[in-house]
Amino acid sequence: MPTIAVNPYLDRNFAPIREEITTDKLPVIGELPLDLSGMFVRNGPNPQWTPIGQYHWFDGDGMLHGVQISNGVATYRNRYVQTSGWKKEREAGEALWSGLLEPPRMDNPHGPRKNTANTALVWHAGQMLALNESGKPHAIKLPELETIGEYSYNGKLISAFTAHPKVDPVTGEMIFFGYSVFTPPYLQYSVVSAQGELLRTVPIDLSIGVMMHDFAITENYTIFMDLPLTFSAERSQRGEPVMMFERDRPSRFGIVPRHGDNSNIRWFESPSCYVFHTLNAYEDGDEVVLIACRMSSTTVLISDDSQPDPEGNIPRLYRWRFNLSTGTVREEMLDDVTSEFPRINENLLGRQTRYGYTNKIANSPVPLFEGIIKYDFSSGKSQTHKFGQGRYGSEAVFAPRPGAIAEDDGWLVTFVHDENSNTSELVVVNAQDVTAEPVARVIIPQRVPYGFHGTWVAQE
Repeated sequence: MPTIAVNPYLDRNFAPIREEITTDKLPVIGELPLDLSGMFVRNGPNPQWTPIGQYHWFDGDGMLHGVQISNGVATYRNRYVQTSGWKKEREAGEALWSGLLEPPRMDNPHGPRKNTANTALVWHAGQMLALNESGKPHAIKLPELETIGEYSYNGKLISAFTAHPKVDPVTGEMIFFGYSVFTPPYLQYSVVSAQGELLRTVPIDLSIGVMMHDFAITENYTIFMDLPLTFSAERSQRGEPVMMFERDRPSRFGIVPRHGDNSNIRWFESPSCYVFHTLNAYEDGDEVVLIACRMSSTTVLISDDSQPDPEGNIPRLYRWRFNLSTGTVREEMLDDVTSEFPRINENLLGRQTRYGYTNKIANSPVPLFEGIIKYDFSSGKSQTHKFGQGRYGSEAVFAPRPGAIAEDDGWLVTFVHDENSNTSELVVVNAQDVTAEPVARVIIPQRVPYGFHGTWVAQE
């Protein structure tokens, strides 16, 4: 009998779980620090029904996994993000939408695509939002993880909403953008006040729709990435891929003042590349500096790749320096080790940091993280926390110690799955001693599938 290939994103610890549970005091190996007080929540794809057609990892319904920590005690709960699409499929008892690898069904009475709210989270102006870049955010109640509903800023939200908004730690403003696939304006840029009021949305001119997953801010500027992963209806009509990485197109980086618009954006060109995630950006004299995980090309959402790039889909940490006086760009690789999901101590977002953290990618046909890399940008050195044989993690989030003076005084928090025992745990690593064993391992009473981005919300 021929074996039927199992979709790797529906197998092992990528496979969804269906039960939503709430637990009390969890067993801890080691000791949870008494001043680590708050909630770690991570988002990720978790289809509630058998998918229609080919399933891509990005397709699943959003599910939140949260661990609340107080006085050295941890509790866990997981909940679906109850989007309107999730509710319709729950009622129907089956999947109603196909995914990103299938052509959109324009005749679907519920709409061609579903907002899964499965990618990331942000805490701003006292509200947690679950995010997916193709639609509106969803408001989430903490600590219950209940879905309140779509969040439209009192009807002022007129674009999609990136999965990676930036909250300025000094002004309290939240900066976000939305991109459009086929219809201009292909990019809209928005600023939300510290109190949560959407202040302004302005269009930024692009010549074609591009997949813009992330961006960056500094104290005074916003940096957009017009990279050559493009959408084209015309291509589709010719029987070519709707989405394509155009290797002959340069990468463009647009730098605009925080409260500026299309009239004062400046564009810088550099060699063709793709960036899913930025680590940080800051100003250094006449230069704007960007640090991000760069790939020479990507086929992440493309089924047809007639000219494979041996270096494609391999992210490494890079730094760009954009000189606002001379208009020149300098691009350099900071490390040849493959890693992704970069984070910093977000109390310093948009300012120069000494440290950054990424997840080290294992040598595997599917994306698995085998450890956390801590970069010291002043010495140029790095250290790695290894999860251990057969143990793989999710994005590591920095939780600062209350009242800390040192930038790295805090903890790196992430879910880790042990493939040997098929068990999951929350791992807490001392960020000042990353090569040491975790200070605490919180045993989760059910499997936590591999997922995307998380956030730490301090108790106060």
